[in-house]
Formats: sequence, C-alpha cells, structure tokens
Amino acid sequence: MTALSLMRLIPSPPAIIEKGEIIFEERDLLKLTEKEMRQVRGGKISMIFQDPMTSLNPVFTCGYQIKEILLQHRICAPKDADKLISKTLLEVGITDPNRIVSNYPHQLSGGMRQRVMIAMALACSPRLLIADEPTTALDVTVQARILDLLHHLQENKSMSMVLITHNLGIVGDIAHDVLVMYAGEVMEKAPTGVLFKEPAHPYTQSLLETIPQIGNKKKRLTVIPGEVPTLRNIPGGCPFHPRCKFATSRCKNEHPGIYSLSDNHQVRCFLYDK
Repeated sequence: MTALSLMRLIPSPPAIIEKGEIIFEERDLLKLTEKEMRQVRGGKISMIFQDPMTSLNPVFTCGYQIKEILLQHRICAPKDADKLISKTLLEVGITDPNRIVSNYPHQLSGGMRQRVMIAMALACSPRLLIADEPTTALDVTVQARILDLLHHLQENKSMSMVLITHNLGIVGDIAHDVLVMYAGEVMEKAPTGVLFKEPAHPYTQSLLETIPQIGNKKKRLTVIPGEVPTLRNIPGGCPFHPRCKFATSRCKNEHPGIYSLSDNHQVRCFLYDK
C-alpha cells in the first residue's frame, strides 16, 4: 500500500490519502496532476511489482511492452527503440534478447519474466526503483541471481532503491538503512548493521529471534505469539502490545512516539522514554 501510494496507483475512490506529503526531487507528488504524474511514474520512479505473471500483459509481446514505456516517456525515437530494448535486456542478464522481445509472457519461465519486469522498470533510467518482493514465487537459485542483479544495477546506475521484503536475509545483504513496520507504522529505523547488532524494538528483536540458526538443535523454531491485527481493528495504544512480552498498562492505553537512540537510530517504544 505504501509503494502504491508513492506511485499514486491506489484506485480513488474508494481509497484516499488523507494527509501528509510525498516529496520527490523537491516536489510534492500529491499535488501533481495525473498528466504530470505520468511523466514521473515509469520515468523517474519505477516499480517492480510482486507477481510478474499478473503484471505483464498476456496479449502483448515482451518487446512491445518495453517499447511502450520508451515511447511514452520519449526516451528515444521509434526507429531506435529496438536497439535500446536489446541493450536493456542484456543489462538484466538476458543473453538472447532478440528471442525474448518476440515472446509472450506465458512462454517464459518465472525468472525470465522477472528479468523482463526489471528491464521494463529500468528502461527509462529512473532515479528511484521500488522493488516489491521481487523474488516472490522464484526458486532459491533464481532469487539469488535476481538480487545480485538488482544490487549490481543499483550501484552501476547510481540509483536509489526501496526494497519491500519479509526476508531478513535479503535485508542484511542489500539494504543500507531499514524501516521495520508493523500495522502500518514505523516501529524502528536504523542502518542495517546497527539494526542486526543492536535491535531496539521488541518487534524487531522478535523477528530476528525467529531466524533459524545453523547448528541450533532446538526442536521447535521460535515464533511470535498472536496474530497481526487487521487495519480495521488496530489495538489501542501501541499496536504491538498484545504480542509484546514487555507490554505494560501504558502500552495498552497510550500511543508511543518516536525516541532517538542516536542520530540515525530511532524507535517507537516506551522502553526508551527517559
């Protein structure tokens, strides 16, 4: 929902953004017209959606769908589009771009479809790439290749990336800074190394405790008790308090603010209210 809000892709109605700002390159995206937003969306901010099979149009070839983005944002003349498409597909590790451009999505494997999605997202050299669970439904080997590819492209293109994932191993390998979110709120913000070494919020601590450890002979894996609340029924006070082993009556009745542990480490928890 956060990523779709950034791209202004949430259907309205019924959804609305009630308050706040989305500042990108000194402009508030919420104040742009739809025509202006179309120049940002796909051009300056691109998104890799969670499921490439439902994100790619099944009735158009992969080449056509990439060309549509290039021409929409006037990145090149129509006569030069095919060369740029082949170059982009080569950048994402597709060694036979001429075959892929004429294929339909159903003719490709999951890993190849995901690479086509990445190529579409990178075709206009965006300043920001939003990757929403980019390795969902891929086997472990393909996951590793896709993540290595994203890491390589980010560094080579000097591009910022927002990575949405539940996989803490991926977070530790790729991210520089981490936002830990729960029930729509930021619970903790820190550089990756600090977060893994000194997790402050009870939710972050619990998440890290659930990671299986090689050599650990426990018969059962650690779990966080209880269930994540629905956004229609968020508990009063701290939303995590029904599942928190440190919860007090204050946690049930008051909503915690953000407390700074250092210049770059913040946490939303009364444990740090001095």
